[in-house]
Amino acid sequence: MLAKRIIPCLDIKDGRTVKGVNFENLRDAGDPVELARIYANEGADELVFLDISATDEKRKTLVALVERIAAEINIPFTVGGGITTVDDVYALLQSGADKVSINSAAVRNPLLISEIADKFGSQCLVLAIDAKQTPTGWKVFLNGGKIETPLDLYEWAKEGASRGAGEILFTSMNHDGTKNGFANEALRQLSETVNIPIIASGGAGTMPHFLDTFTIGKADAALAASIFHFGEISIGELKTYLLQHEISIRL
Repeated sequence: MLAKRIIPCLDIKDGRTVKGVNFENLRDAGDPVELARIYANEGADELVFLDISATDEKRKTLVALVERIAAEINIPFTVGGGITTVDDVYALLQSGADKVSINSAAVRNPLLISEIADKFGSQCLVLAIDAKQTPTGWKVFLNGGKIETPLDLYEWAKEGASRGAGEILFTSMNHDGTKNGFANEALRQLSETVNIPIIASGGAGTMPHFLDTFTIGKADAALAASIFHFGEISIGELKTYLLQHEISIRL
């Protein structure tokens, strides 16, 4: 069995790490370079950097910041935000990213998934999906959760996988920042819909929440932000807890 992964997420706005609830009411969470260094030293399996306002502000990801973070860490590093072309991907990989995450641009131009996968390999492409449970099912949202689309979460995930995405990063907007647990039913259905790894995002508040998303939700990795940023749970403690509950994890 492949080891489950614990992934801190750095949501970046104006060069600072921020965190909100349900994608709103953002508050400062610290310097991204310093946080990245801390998480790498604490035993994080990977790190995700999302420039959350790049798409909405119609600009490219902060390449200089990516270079600074990459220089400080020795774990796999995924970067997303404002990526719209193969050239953008090349620039970020050259700056030190190991993988890229695409979201809104992939919905607007699904061919981008295939183009990136064909040029750089599926292993470096994460399809990020922000979705909200609505009266008509789980719908995909764009531009940091600001624009609703008619796309169904599961159908879009299936299309993304078929076009060459190597992983799905699913963030439940209903659960984001609430600390009430991950969207485990949706995660389980996702894992049964596609045959690529699923990263759970949105809702982590306690160590049992991680256990539940690996057992009930069948997630391959779990991403969290505020509980790590504000020192509520340490990565070392979390991994020890998961090992004690017979979850395969790297110490």
